[in-house]
Amino acid sequence: MSEETTLSKALYVGSLPIGDIELECAVLDDNSRILTATSIFTAFGRSRKGMNDRLEIAGTKLPPFVAAKNLEPFITTGLLDRTIPIKYLDGTQEKTGYLATILPSICDVYLAARRNNALVTSQQKIATQAEILLSALASVGIDALIDEATGFQYDRKTDALRILLARYLAEGMQKWVLTFPDSFFVELDRLYSNEKTTSRARPLYYGRFINKYIYEPIENGFIKKELDKKNIIPDTKKRRSRFHQWLSDDGRTVLIHQIGRVQGLMEACRNIDHFRLLAKEQKTNSLMPGLFDDLDKLI
Repeated sequence: MSEETTLSKALYVGSLPIGDIELECAVLDDNSRILTATSIFTAFGRSRKGMNDRLEIAGTKLPPFVAAKNLEPFITTGLLDRTIPIKYLDGTQEKTGYLATILPSICDVYLAARRNNALVTSQQKIATQAEILLSALASVGIDALIDEATGFQYDRKTDALRILLARYLAEGMQKWVLTFPDSFFVELDRLYSNEKTTSRARPLYYGRFINKYIYEPIENGFIKKELDKKNIIPDTKKRRSRFHQWLSDDGRTVLIHQIGRVQGLMEACRNIDHFRLLAKEQKTNSLMPGLFDDLDKLI
């Protein structure tokens, strides 16, 4: 097998602006976030001269941007692991880079050395640059910045939703089983001041109530939209089956939990207006809490 066939490939590439510099970055096919070797030198205002003049620690040859004897006491095992260069293919061009998390780690080395008065005069400027870089990375991690610069964040969003959907939806329509207990409809009849209804003769607005208060709070309405795609016959408003027949075991568990939450609230209310007032505070029900908050940050 040739070396080329063993190299990782850059699936996403981009340019990451930090202050007045731009760093070349990539996301590889193993999801590694990479900064090119040239970009690391650029970040600290150094040229790539002297690449073979390296300090060696524990059998690891350090790249020139940290290969100084006075920095050795401040170099951690974590940084050593990240100094191993990574060769990869950007199209047909072979490039060399480092895991992106090496950047804040290098900054930490220079700032720790400065705090201990261990820097030589020529390194003071690098420490100042390290401070600027760390400040830029303070609120958002380097991986997140690279995801945005390369466009990988949008595939992260797609993958997260695909995984979530796979947890909720079964491969095909499931056998019907009783999901909404009779007591749920007893409470619904009471809230609306209706006579007892049956499954064959319930008002259409009961269906709207179930959509709004049962299905839509599950995963911020995402699952309801996907159920509509699977269950509503195109060009009609007719359903192929009951929504819950498309759910997996996980999805059904969340649905039953949501029904219980809503029914408990119904039992505490005097009428439908009282219920609507209290239901405004209802929180979303989720298998992956915080997912949609995270996805909002990716947009």
